[in-house]
Amino acid sequence: MIKVSLKDGSTREYEPGITIIQVAEDISPGLARSALAGKINGKAVDLSTALEDNVSLEILTFNDPEGQEIYRHSSSHVLAQAVQRLFPGTKLAIGPAIKDGFYYDFDSEHKFTPADMEKIEAEMNKIIKENQPFKRFELSRAEAIDKFTDLDEKYKVELINDLPGDAVISCYEQGGWCDLCAGPHVPSTGSLKAVKLTSLAGAYWRGSEKNKMLQRFYGTSFPKKALLDEHINRIEEAKRRDHRKLGAELELFSVMEEGPGFPFFHPKGMILRNELEKFWRQEHEKRGYQEIRTPIILNRVLWEQSGHWDHYKENMYFTQIDNFDFAVKPMNCPGSMLIYKSKLHSYREFPIRMGELGLVHRHELSGVLHGLMRVRCFTQDDAHIFMLPGQVKDEIIGVIDLVDDFYSIFGFKYHVELSTKPEKAMGSDEVWDMATNTLKEAIEAKGLDYKVNEGDGAFYGPKIDFHLEDCLGRTWQCGTIQLDFLMPEKFDLSYVGEDGQKHRPVMLHRVVFGSIERFIGILTEHFAGAFPTWLAPVQVRVLPITDRQSDYAVRVVDRLKETGIRVELDQRNEKIGYKIREAQTQKIPYMLVIGDKELEKELVAIRHRSQGDLGISTLEDFIDKLQEEIRDKK
Repeated sequence: MIKVSLKDGSTREYEPGITIIQVAEDISPGLARSALAGKINGKAVDLSTALEDNVSLEILTFNDPEGQEIYRHSSSHVLAQAVQRLFPGTKLAIGPAIKDGFYYDFDSEHKFTPADMEKIEAEMNKIIKENQPFKRFELSRAEAIDKFTDLDEKYKVELINDLPGDAVISCYEQGGWCDLCAGPHVPSTGSLKAVKLTSLAGAYWRGSEKNKMLQRFYGTSFPKKALLDEHINRIEEAKRRDHRKLGAELELFSVMEEGPGFPFFHPKGMILRNELEKFWRQEHEKRGYQEIRTPIILNRVLWEQSGHWDHYKENMYFTQIDNFDFAVKPMNCPGSMLIYKSKLHSYREFPIRMGELGLVHRHELSGVLHGLMRVRCFTQDDAHIFMLPGQVKDEIIGVIDLVDDFYSIFGFKYHVELSTKPEKAMGSDEVWDMATNTLKEAIEAKGLDYKVNEGDGAFYGPKIDFHLEDCLGRTWQCGTIQLDFLMPEKFDLSYVGEDGQKHRPVMLHRVVFGSIERFIGILTEHFAGAFPTWLAPVQVRVLPITDRQSDYAVRVVDRLKETGIRVELDQRNEKIGYKIREAQTQKIPYMLVIGDKELEKELVAIRHRSQGDLGISTLEDFIDKLQEEIRDKK
């Protein structure tokens, strides 16, 4: 008998040779019906895999992230099979699962169109109904090359040649069609239920512009049609909220051909941006931060000293001044360290918290640029905290509290991830272990759950990342805390200790918004452009019904301006219904409608963009309530 240890901590005994699906059936018929694959000692395998020794076993369903990945990877194989059925001669590239879906790249003489997607989707559903089993088989390198050469699949042959010499070369076959694949897969095509192709795009083979442009189909799949419909609705809602579309409609920002990746902020966008920066400054001043500003262009020697020249050069822009090499800064930290070094410091000054809304430039490939989310210049709300070793944990906790306060203002939930030493890094394992453990202690002291991302830290230190969740359930990495024992060493930073001797400070790098530009993009999509009143570029629009109310409407506008409220007056000769609809389209929080009755009694009729008619009020009462809403950032 062999012992099978299950995820719930229980152990069962079976005869050797029992398959994973048989174990699932023994546990419960319901589990067997929803099972997609298994994990033996942490490795994902097919349900048909036999158990021969004592193992730790997990049954994967669609509720598991790995189960979803296997489900969608199997869907990509069905897509490829359908394409080759309908378009013989099409060559296969790769078809992985991705977040919320899958894709497959094809090399075909046929130029695919959106109309082809319906035909291919119908063929996929036909293959699913045929319930073809996924069957794994292994080949030697020579056998695999011969097989895919015979199939005229040159991309697969290239992939096989790139595999390590001792690699097991596995393939999967369904219904006489086969693909090179490590697996695992669901038991059969019939295990797939609801599939949908979502888009068509071009993609270079292996992501290199030097290679041929292939044709890529994106798709998604779910075990129930209701889940698929819900997902498609979320996609449509995301399109409606696209910050690039809203940014143009609301006149917030634009990206022009003359500056690809370099956004232009319009007057209304600048109001939004300035409000965010004002909020940032107020909250940081409360917490003892001192604001600084450092130059955008600095000498090459500085970037060599910081390590960016060796570790980040491909992402930087360069220029020459007086025959010397200079770089446009991709990060703010070296400038902060120069300010720190400009005077001698005593241990009594610590912690020293320097904050900077610093403009940085980083080279991004044109293909990944995306509105405000992926740009080539952006403003980081950086801060660098210099401290004594005994202050590190408390300072990290203070930053965690600050991030929590910021995100709660905007109504964001978030989760925390800890990233450890990357392959390309400065410093010894001992220093990295000490820094990583300190971050862990601070997270755990706050009682936060967290995920560890092995090898995903910055080249100079481990980091805590804050991933906020928007109203559509999407996550965005924004806030970061990076603990750095190395930069103070490289820049020879010091302070005079209690003993009168020089000592090395410890340093924290941290951002809260991350990038002002990207945060504006996230906020725009989160609120669908209907920003909270305190952030709205226009907070009130005054709408006189006829010319008779114009003079009173002007007095209302002037009074609102006196109190600091951002207001517009719409005196156009249009029907009041049209004016209201347009103000709502512009996402303006409040409309003050003024007719003869309001003019006679010097009142205002208040409308809210989402709540509709709020009734009649005196102007001063409205101002008091609005100022309270703005002050409290409701």
